[in-house]
Amino acid sequence: MPATAAPAKSLFDRVPPQDLEAERSVLGSCLLQTDVIDDVLMMIRGSYFYSDAHQKIFGAILAMYEQGIRGIDAVTVNHELQKRGQLDDVGGPTAIMQILATVPHAAYAEHYARIVRDKWLQRTLIDACTETLRESYDSSDETDDILARAEQRVFAIVEQQESIDKFAIKDILDDTFARIFERMDQEGTISGLHTGFDSLDGLTSGFQSSELIVLAARPSMGKTALVCNFALSIARDANAGVLLFSLEQSKLELAERLLCIQARINGHKLRQGDLDEIEQHSLHEASNEMRNFPIFIDDTAGRTISQIAAVSRRLKRRDGIGIVIIDYLQLIESDDKGMPREQQIATITRRLKFLAKDLSIPVIALAQLNRGVEQREDKRPRLADLRESGAIEQDADIVMFLHRPEAYNPEDRPGEADLIIAKNRSGPIGTAPLVWLKEQLRFGDRAPDAVSEALNF
Repeated sequence: MPATAAPAKSLFDRVPPQDLEAERSVLGSCLLQTDVIDDVLMMIRGSYFYSDAHQKIFGAILAMYEQGIRGIDAVTVNHELQKRGQLDDVGGPTAIMQILATVPHAAYAEHYARIVRDKWLQRTLIDACTETLRESYDSSDETDDILARAEQRVFAIVEQQESIDKFAIKDILDDTFARIFERMDQEGTISGLHTGFDSLDGLTSGFQSSELIVLAARPSMGKTALVCNFALSIARDANAGVLLFSLEQSKLELAERLLCIQARINGHKLRQGDLDEIEQHSLHEASNEMRNFPIFIDDTAGRTISQIAAVSRRLKRRDGIGIVIIDYLQLIESDDKGMPREQQIATITRRLKFLAKDLSIPVIALAQLNRGVEQREDKRPRLADLRESGAIEQDADIVMFLHRPEAYNPEDRPGEADLIIAKNRSGPIGTAPLVWLKEQLRFGDRAPDAVSEALNF
């Protein structure tokens, strides 16, 4: 009878990736030469060590270093560990001396630290995959939610591998000049994405990569209509992909708005189904044109910031989207609903800024203003009117307010709108004067010399 093959050893029965010799070498290098601690800290933290004893020894070294103690050696570390009640936990003074004896040379500390970091990253990746496996077997959540969390875990690991090779100004200047030359090669003075409004582009030079742009207004001012104008202009004229998160309206409602703007037909008649032959022809022409526009609409309600980031990263890789628009900020669900709402908004805006920076594209977030605007005689919005969190103003590179005086007084400048640039981290503040064509849900520049008028800072 043939011998039965031994069962294959499970992946989960194996010892996780680690290199204790590299860990000892890192610690020994720090004991031999205090100056290398800065190099080591650029690579690793205490939690990166696999050995609990090594974590405690590194913790003692780091505590002394942060206190300004530069005479860090076997004797002083033994003393610090004894003071913490951890000397016996690490194996006593003998263990420290053995660590010193294993170090070939402190000059290789950065190399040893890189090995320790790589092994920690591998263990972290295993933990992330194991958690995803557990959720796949046991969780009753939707598959899309499990995928989003899996992608978030893996992306968090990737973020841990940020390179430190380009800290030097000479490297940074190479990248800076590459960007300057790219701008010089472009026609005109607009270095970012054309918004479709000369007056706005005159203030911002277009929407720039890595910027978080907040467009805020009171309800019914036309925020959604304005970003639809942005989306069509960017997709049509710049041929850049636009990802629209519509957390309030359905994708069908948003598509109707886009069609109305592109076809330049009366939105009310479109909703009533009362279009004449000319308008129907314009609608079909607009539809045929828009089919080739790289516009993507996600109308999933209750999206969390993690899910928004996951979808954005996926479409950036797959379709090369050039801008993300979110309608609107206060409807984004928090990943931690136990936080106070102000703290939730602060976390969301910070992560939106990180998303813009990570994908190197502009992110526009619409936001609601509080009721304080309506209680003042002067209805023009101010930064203090941003609802729920000062972090919106802090994290945003640009804060724009959409203001239509006729919304408060029908006789006050009917058909006109002001796009107020209240914050512009990289340029002037001022007002872009617009016209509001309500029937067509379209905005336009108010005057040919609107650019010069806007530069009133």
